[in-house]
Amino acid sequence: MSDFQPLDAFRSPRFGQPSTFMRLPHLRDAERLDVALIGIPYDGGTSYRPGARFGPRAVRDQSALIRPWNPVLNVSPFEKLRVADYGDVDTVPISIERTYEAVEREVRHLLQHGAIPVSVGGDHSVTLPILRAIAERHGPVGLVHFDAHPDTWDEYFGSKHFHGTQFRRAVEERLIDPRRTIQIGIRGPLYGPEDFAFHAEHGLEVIRIEAVKERGIGWVTDRLRRLLGRPVYCSFDIDAVDPAYAPGTGTPEVGGLTAYEAVSLVRALQGVTLVGADVVEVSPLYDGPGQVTALLAANLLFEFVCLFALQR
Repeated sequence: MSDFQPLDAFRSPRFGQPSTFMRLPHLRDAERLDVALIGIPYDGGTSYRPGARFGPRAVRDQSALIRPWNPVLNVSPFEKLRVADYGDVDTVPISIERTYEAVEREVRHLLQHGAIPVSVGGDHSVTLPILRAIAERHGPVGLVHFDAHPDTWDEYFGSKHFHGTQFRRAVEERLIDPRRTIQIGIRGPLYGPEDFAFHAEHGLEVIRIEAVKERGIGWVTDRLRRLLGRPVYCSFDIDAVDPAYAPGTGTPEVGGLTAYEAVSLVRALQGVTLVGADVVEVSPLYDGPGQVTALLAANLLFEFVCLFALQR
């Protein structure tokens, strides 16, 4: 890793220069990476407010403040891992199918060379092609899914692919193990009780926001322990967080996680065998002063990198 010296980036803010995730080197060479940070600028799967295609750019900008040591997890990830900004996937704004092909191709390439993909969306529909590449390598994986919405609907606007169907497709395609799937932060009005019929049929566990608030982070951490020992993917939709802390998203729901709870729950994945992660649905067009949503997403990105460092 000395050939691109990532820690040197933290000694100089490099303001005014093109931004990369956490001021790390830009390196599109999978063979030289342990963890690849990937932007997926696509929002053709949104059902309400678009704008998540600009999420990777905003998260890169706000990640300039990230420092290299995590005092809570007690790890300096860039001393243990070769991490770089891999750049953006060449998405196709007018075609979700061609975008899926591009995302799956890039993630498959990274996995073939032993690099762990950590992605920044983009809307949540992009998680499906990531999981296709992940399952090709690892088989059906466990899933930890932070979100306000279950994203297990069958179709929207007559389409099987949008940002609310990807986990139903993932179960149908045997990309994830539904009985090793935990959804955290679900809340808000739905279409009816039948929205959870799919969960009951296939065994997905739902931890609603009420349980998080009433039972606490420690209780959720205990529920996550059942995923130990086998590969797990984590997908974090930023709308899992209350819009008071993360207004910059396409489908906000009130009554969500605080920023502190979000970071703490990601840290609670310590010990889980993570094989990839994403942070999605950051839409800077609706963000508040100071780009607080993108700032939170940048910090979640750092926490994921720290978790991968602890697995070494």
